[in-house]
Amino acid sequence: MKQSNNNKKSRDVTAFLYERLSRDDNMDGESYSIGNQKKLLIKVAKEKGYTNLVHFFDDGISGVTMDRPGFADMIQQLEQGKAAAVFVKDLSRLGRNYIEVGRLTEEFFPNHDIRLVAVSDNIDTDEGENELAPIRNLFNEWYARDISKKRRISNKIKGNAGEPMGQPPYGYIKDPENPKRWIVDEEAAQVVRRIYRMTLEGVGTEQIAAKLEEDGVLTPRAYWHSKGINRPGKVKDLPPTHWNSSSVIKMLSVQEYCGDILNFKTYSKSYKNKKRLENDRENWAIFKDVHEPIIERAVFEQVQQKRGKMRKRQAKDGERSMFSGLLVCADCGSNLHFHFNQGNPEIKYFNCSNYKGNRGTCGSTHYVRVDFLEQVVLGEIRRLTKYAGLYEDDFLKEVIGHSRQAEETERRLKEKELKSLLARDDELDGLFERIYEDNVSGKLSDDRFAKMSRRYEEEQKELSEKIKKLRSEIEKQSSRATSTDMFVSIVRKYTRARKLTPRMLNELVEKIEVYNAEKIDGEWVQRLRIHYNCVGEMNIPNEPALPIPAVTVNTRKGVFVSYTTDDRPAI
Repeated sequence: MKQSNNNKKSRDVTAFLYERLSRDDNMDGESYSIGNQKKLLIKVAKEKGYTNLVHFFDDGISGVTMDRPGFADMIQQLEQGKAAAVFVKDLSRLGRNYIEVGRLTEEFFPNHDIRLVAVSDNIDTDEGENELAPIRNLFNEWYARDISKKRRISNKIKGNAGEPMGQPPYGYIKDPENPKRWIVDEEAAQVVRRIYRMTLEGVGTEQIAAKLEEDGVLTPRAYWHSKGINRPGKVKDLPPTHWNSSSVIKMLSVQEYCGDILNFKTYSKSYKNKKRLENDRENWAIFKDVHEPIIERAVFEQVQQKRGKMRKRQAKDGERSMFSGLLVCADCGSNLHFHFNQGNPEIKYFNCSNYKGNRGTCGSTHYVRVDFLEQVVLGEIRRLTKYAGLYEDDFLKEVIGHSRQAEETERRLKEKELKSLLARDDELDGLFERIYEDNVSGKLSDDRFAKMSRRYEEEQKELSEKIKKLRSEIEKQSSRATSTDMFVSIVRKYTRARKLTPRMLNELVEKIEVYNAEKIDGEWVQRLRIHYNCVGEMNIPNEPALPIPAVTVNTRKGVFVSYTTDDRPAI
C-alpha cells in the first residue's frame, strides 16, 4: 500500500512534454524548433507545479501520421500510468489527423485521467472543456492537406523541368556547387562498371555478388555510411561486404547510369498515406543525357535485353555453358537444357527440356552438341561481320529497315508537341493554385470555383493522356534508334573474331532455335536459326564471298551431322 501511494505521488508531479517538428513546419520560423518548444514547455509545466518532467520528441516526422517513435513511446508510458499531464506547444504537435487527435482528446486522455495543456492554443483540460479544440484539430488537418497539395504541384513543376526528385543512386553524388546536379563518384562507379562488364561476360547475379563479397567490396549502404552519407531504409545487421543478388539485379536496371533523370517512378495515394507505390512507366518523366554517364547507353540496352536470359543452368559438376538460356526448341518453344555424357564427360550437349521421353510433350529430343554449336555460331558471326564489311549499304538497310532521317524528323516533331503540352500542363497547375487561393480568400465563389476547377481538370486529364501517348512513342523511337546503332557498332567490333566468347555471344545473339536432326538423301543434317539482338533474323545472301559455314560433327555412335540452312527461312 505504501508503494502504491509513492507511485501515485510520483505520477501526480510527473508531466510528459512532447515536441515535434517536420518539414511542413519549417516555414513557421525558429519558434517551432525542438529546442524552443522544450524551453516553452518546461517553463509552463513548472509554473503549473510539475517537478518531474520527461521529454518525448519526433524530429522530421509529419503530423499526418500517428506512427512516430517518440509519440508511440509516450502513449505506451501513459497507458502504464506514469504521468498525470501532457504538455504540447499546440494541438498540431500531437498530430494533424482530425480523427486520431480527436480520439486522443475526447477519449484517451479523459479515460486515463490525463491533463492536456496546449500552450499556444490556450487549452488546459483542468480549466474545463474547450469548445474550439475540435475546430482547431480540423484546421490543423486542412493545413497539412493544403501544404501537401502545394508541395505536389511544386514537385510536379520541378520534376517535369528535369530536376532530380530523389537521391542520386550508388555511383553518383550531389554536386557540392549545385545540389540539383549529379556528378560521378568514381570509387563507386568502378564497382558499377564491373557489375555490368561481368554481366555481359555471362556471369550470373549470384556469382557477381559472391565475387564482390570475396574481394571485400563494401555494399552501397555500407559505402554511404563510410562516407558519412545518410540514406533512408532499414539497417540490417549484416557484414558491410555482404552483397546479395537482389542488389546486383537492382543496379542492372538503373537507367540513370546512362546519364538520364527519371522522375515520378513512385507516387503516394494521398497526403495521409505516405507509402510509395510503383508508378506506370508511361507516367514517368524521362530526361536523357543530363549528367555524365557511368555506363554507355549501348551497354545498358544490351544488358536489359540479356537480363532475362542470364540464368545459367549447371551440369551436375557445377559447370556452366555460355549457350544456357539462349537455346529454344524450334518445335515446342521450350528451353534446351545443358548436360554432359556420363561415360565421356568431354561430350557436352543440350536437349529439349519438354521432351516426352522425360515426361514432356515434345516429340523429339532436339539433341545438339556444344562443339557443333560453337563452330556454327562462330562461323555465322564471321559471315555476318563480313557481310557488314563487303556490303555495307545492304547491311545497314537490313538493320535499319527504313529511312532513319524520316524517323528522326518525326521524333523531333513529337518532342516539340510534347514540350508544348507539358507547358500547358504546368500552366494549369498554376491556374489551379490561383483559383484555390481566390476561393479561400473569398474572391471567388464556391460555385464559380467548382465550375472552373472542373473545366481545368477535364483539360488536364485530356492533356495527361496525350502526354503519356507521346512519351511512349518517343521512347520507342529513341530505343529503336539506340538499338540499331548499338548492333551495328557491336558487329564491327567483332570483325576479326577468332574465338566465340560468352560476351560476344551475349552482345550479339538474342536466341537460337534448334531443330531436330533429320536424315536427307542419306545424310544427317541439322538446322539452327539465329535471332540477333535488336534486329532478329538477318537475311544474309548466299554469295561466294559469304559461304555458309561447313561444319560436321561426329555426334554419337559414329553418326555424323552437318549444319545446313536447307533453303528454308533459317539463318
